[in-house]
Amino acid sequence: MLEHLKEHLKGKAVILGIGNTLRSDDGIGSILASRIKDKVGYKIYDAGANPENYLGKIIQDKPDTLVIIDAVDFAGKAGEYKVLEAEDLKTVNFFSTHNASLTLTINYLQSNIKLDIIVLIIQPKSVVFGDSLSPEVSKALTALEGWFCDAGEKEG
Repeated sequence: MLEHLKEHLKGKAVILGIGNTLRSDDGIGSILASRIKDKVGYKIYDAGANPENYLGKIIQDKPDTLVIIDAVDFAGKAGEYKVLEAEDLKTVNFFSTHNASLTLTINYLQSNIKLDIIVLIIQPKSVVFGDSLSPEVSKALTALEGWFCDAGEKEG
């Protein structure tokens, strides 16, 4: 699954982490983006809960690929993650606290720039108000941070 993601990280890639860090596991996309920001050779944006604030920057960057990272309830096990193509989001039944903005973000970008959009979704355990991740999502965070750092090592 992550090999599919790695195939898309060739060329110029931008990573957009989305998440509300005040809603427990919902913050994982934002937290992961901030953790890998200075460790990989990709441009990283931590959008918090407002990805729309970064659309102009992404269009200016003209990336080949955009990777969006977000917590999404797809009825998996807490901490489980999947890699989807943007088109797959239309056929997958899921719930995201950013569902509307995630779809609008993708549609807006695709109508303004030619790029591949890959979405890395992580199953949250809880999205109640709180500032800590569940153990399952925290474990996924550590694994994904290591994977991104290995896959996107900065050039010396």
